[in-house]
Amino acid sequence: MIFLTGVVLAIFVVPDQWRVPVVIGFAILEVVETTVTWRLSRRWAPKVGAETLIGATGIAVTECRLTGVVRVRGEEWQARCDTGVDAGERVRVHGRDRLTLLIEPEE
Repeated sequence: MIFLTGVVLAIFVVPDQWRVPVVIGFAILEVVETTVTWRLSRRWAPKVGAETLIGATGIAVTECRLTGVVRVRGEEWQARCDTGVDAGERVRVHGRDRLTLLIEPEE
């Protein structure tokens, strides 16, 4: 997009003797911007999936006496709780077993 802006400026705005340097300058700017963005995006691993929910808090949707359903970060998950929680109670995720979250009541 930066390069396209440079070409449009070179055609319609810039005097004749400056057209080639403007296009070259915008091409260099485009390459630098793309390189910097690419390197920054590869610096950190994406944070997605069920493992990112460990430590998050949520609310029990159903009564969880051994198993139930909880809502964490706007998504509903199957959950297992050894101590048991009532519906509407706040919970904290302390682990996971495949796609089942292991929860405990939040203090």
